[in-house]
Amino acid sequence: MYSHSMRLNAEEEDILAGKRGDTLRKAMESIVRFGDVFGADSLVDLDHGVHLVTSFGIPLLGPVFDIMDELIASGLKTPEPFTVDPRPYDFANVPVGPIEKLIFRKVMYSRQEDYEGQLKKVGLKNDRAFTCACYFDEVGNIPARGAMLAWAESSAVVYANSVLGARSNRNSGVLELMCGIVGKAPRFGFLTDEGRAASWVIELNTTVCPEAQLLGSAIGMKVIEDVPYIRGLDRYLGGELDDRARDYLKDMGAATASNGAVGLYHVEGLTPEAKDKGKALVRKDAKVYVIDDAEIARIKAGYPMMWKDADAKPTRCFVGCPHLSRSQLYGWVDRLEASLKAAGRKRVAVPTVLTTAPDVEAAFRADAQAAARLKATGATLSSICPLMYMNNPLCGKKPVITNSNKLRTYTKARYYTDAEILAIVSGGRA
Repeated sequence: MYSHSMRLNAEEEDILAGKRGDTLRKAMESIVRFGDVFGADSLVDLDHGVHLVTSFGIPLLGPVFDIMDELIASGLKTPEPFTVDPRPYDFANVPVGPIEKLIFRKVMYSRQEDYEGQLKKVGLKNDRAFTCACYFDEVGNIPARGAMLAWAESSAVVYANSVLGARSNRNSGVLELMCGIVGKAPRFGFLTDEGRAASWVIELNTTVCPEAQLLGSAIGMKVIEDVPYIRGLDRYLGGELDDRARDYLKDMGAATASNGAVGLYHVEGLTPEAKDKGKALVRKDAKVYVIDDAEIARIKAGYPMMWKDADAKPTRCFVGCPHLSRSQLYGWVDRLEASLKAAGRKRVAVPTVLTTAPDVEAAFRADAQAAARLKATGATLSSICPLMYMNNPLCGKKPVITNSNKLRTYTKARYYTDAEILAIVSGGRA
């Protein structure tokens, strides 16, 4: 039996000793080894279903498919249904050429259908549970404040920790599934009170509310994996977590997690722990980072230009990484219509894809009037993962624009603010 350093109870020791089967032993050993590496003192019981990051059936994940087969053969599945990141392609709403389609289906994601079948057998919630924003009301994977989690998707982890006040570390792919199968996670980091203290104070001194994606980028690149305590943002967002605040924090958090490795932030006067504890969350030796208008401009100007031809006309625009909420989706329809009208156009000049969770997409399409309005603009709606689309070597070479700092960071997509995106897709230039 693996010799561990953390404290386990009798039930956990029995599982680790193989008394409940060899496959469950392997899952437990994986968790315990992981915990030992990070200095965990014990395991905690999970209070809520997991969220998986690995949603794509890429052949290189052969060992993952083998693990899934072993779990299935042993009759193991998660006690609570889980959600998973978005699917990698959607040919109906994000059309590609025949060669690109061949690469998607036969080369890159040739195991997609098989893998989705495995996911269902080990506890996937349903066929619509593919989104990076599993915490949307329509999706329903919404942990309570203080709930112990084992999530892996970085933008979901930072949202759960910060906006919902739940507790999850940034787990790697497959490890979160092992935690879900066993129902436990190692106690360290964000699962502890001390691990949630802030070591940075962000002083926001801008004259207007900064673009969420740019603010998150600035914070992420500065604090990297540390916990920031943000002051001054509540004067723009207010003191309640309404739709506008949640949408802003969703996008800001995703940028902190991708442009850095932030798993938790506190917003003074707004996020749950900051409202309760205030400055008591800040460590005595915390560093200070002041963000003003000039700093936001400097951050944006510093993004590298990855296109071969800087003056190329964009061939596609992705809006919604992480996925758009229902309120954001309706807001983009309004803004697209207004921007096109102002430009004297009826349809977008650049193929534009709005991405959202399958359950949100279904609810939106059920609103026939709204769906017709979006269709009239020429934009399309999909639940695809834009990042997975851009991972296709042929698609990745194309001049793609986006309002997502996460997509910009992981691909060659070019970042523009929301206003700049609207100007470009309406036939103008940013």
